[in-house]
Amino acid sequence: MGDIQNKADELKGQAKEKIGNATGNEELEGEGIIEKSEANLKQAGEKVKDAAGKVKDAFS
Repeated sequence: MGDIQNKADELKGQAKEKIGNATGNEELEGEGIIEKSEANLKQAGEKVKDAAGKVKDAFS
């Protein structure tokens, strides 16, 4: 479920960034960049967590 929410947040941020850029709204564009970055960091964290679990299972 976290993966889906993170991807949705990434897409929402991407949309805000593009709309802000197209309309010259720097604040909206900045919000989009931040939201997209936060979602990408969460996705990376999930991948690390999954990899750590696999390593742990390999030694169990």
